[in-house]
Amino acid sequence: MTKTWDDFLLPYEQTVLEIKAKFLALKKQFERSQKHVPIEFVVGRVKPVDSIAEKMQRRKINRERLAIDMEDIAGVRIMCQFVDDIYQIVKLIRKRKDMHIVDERDYILNKKPSGYRSYHIVVEYPVQMLEGQKNILAEIQIRTLAMNFWATIEHSLNYKYQGEFPEALETRLQRAAEAAFQLDKEMTAIREEIQEAQSLFSYKRGHTKE
Repeated sequence: MTKTWDDFLLPYEQTVLEIKAKFLALKKQFERSQKHVPIEFVVGRVKPVDSIAEKMQRRKINRERLAIDMEDIAGVRIMCQFVDDIYQIVKLIRKRKDMHIVDERDYILNKKPSGYRSYHIVVEYPVQMLEGQKNILAEIQIRTLAMNFWATIEHSLNYKYQGEFPEALETRLQRAAEAAFQLDKEMTAIREEIQEAQSLFSYKRGHTKE
């Protein structure tokens, strides 16, 4: 069974590596153009087998339809400084010819009841394997650093409580999510000041190295 899972997940691992590399290359292009860089950093992962099995059972997904019905086996997350950066990245993904958008979910304008905010895009990505091309579904999540901090904490707590949060904790998490979003709004309001300071810092650092 282990070998079977390894074979099944290999194209997903390749997909994550390639998509990550493409967005890191995009980040470098922004840096060299001396424009504002909308990408802070990029991470990716292939969903662990035990998580896949649990989701298959919870959502009653047949093994034969796993590649079609589970869209987040391959996952890439792009972190941004500002909310506007998220939508800039979304526009860039829509223009790309190397991945086809299957679904988009804006959890920023339409936050989840828990307070979760992020932008999700499911893409179909053509990965080249020995036996030929395979079209792999991958989920790209785009969020600010503040959104990511909240989501990481909520995800950890979810393991402890299995999604059944005590009411008081759930309320506090919702308040924390709103506080994180207010922080994003404040940072956007002083965006020009922040970017000017960052540009000055980068300029001074570059000249110091010389």
